[in-house]
Amino acid sequence: MRRRDFIVAVGGAAAMPLAARAQQPTPVIGFLSGQSPDAFARYADGFRQGLKAAGYIDGQNVSIEYHWARGQNDQLPALAANFVRRQVAVIAATGGIASALAAKAATTTIPIVVTSGDDPIKSGLVSNLNRPGGNITVISFFNTETVGKRLALLRDLVPTATSLAVLLNPNSPENRAQLPDVQAAARAIGRQLISFHASTPDEIDAAFAALAKQKVGGLIVAADPFFNNRRAQIIALAARQAIPTIYGGRDFVADGGLIGYGNNLADAYRRVGIYTGRILKGDKAGDLPVDRATKFELAINLNTAKALGLEFPLSVLISVDEVIE
Repeated sequence: MRRRDFIVAVGGAAAMPLAARAQQPTPVIGFLSGQSPDAFARYADGFRQGLKAAGYIDGQNVSIEYHWARGQNDQLPALAANFVRRQVAVIAATGGIASALAAKAATTTIPIVVTSGDDPIKSGLVSNLNRPGGNITVISFFNTETVGKRLALLRDLVPTATSLAVLLNPNSPENRAQLPDVQAAARAIGRQLISFHASTPDEIDAAFAALAKQKVGGLIVAADPFFNNRRAQIIALAARQAIPTIYGGRDFVADGGLIGYGNNLADAYRRVGIYTGRILKGDKAGDLPVDRATKFELAINLNTAKALGLEFPLSVLISVDEVIE
């Protein structure tokens, strides 16, 4: 073999793996959410930022397909099954525990990164926080741990109120888990707590009508995907009934709600993106420890407070992360 032919042959052989890699299909991420795209645009951005930090950019070296249940949790199993049929590389199951459970039921092989507001062991998502095992890992909000703080903020805002209320979604395992905690927190500060339940728009209307009759001094709206999708309705009813209301996050406050306290969801979804990127690089979901939320945010709306004739006490103002006017 002539020297030139030998070099060409060796060079061609060396180039083959590179060409083969170039022809490999772009990995697809299935983003499954119980929410709607409009309500969740900020958090989807956070997810993409996390992916970018891990080295993946949608439309370049990865493709993201979105399935939104828009608050209709009964659609989630079919949406998850579609991702399994498509054999996506990773499923990011977000926007409520129902999404996580639907993804878990759909596959035991495709890696899954889920978000959870409840204790992920109690909810059956994983068996161990440090080493989840199986094909699932979790970005956990631990919403039950923030309920007491919301109640304390509401007490400081309306200190003369002897009775407070909480609005829960009875179809949400996370909300059901929160009830004992908020009841215990109410007893600890010497307040009567009345619970109301709603899982449909009509039931939200009925709950606020009952709230007005009970003349409660303030309301906690539990963090829940259904309530987030109905936040315009809830905010309008709270204003109409002139009920000081605290919500599970800043989105309600940005839309006219009085006060919100909860996990910084944009940061949490960024971490979902980072974990998803790590799995694409070869990490096993079951080897990634449950990532607990570390950033919380308190937001207040001064215009809404003025309309209710309220002033935020110093104990609230010194802790505020965002003031909306």
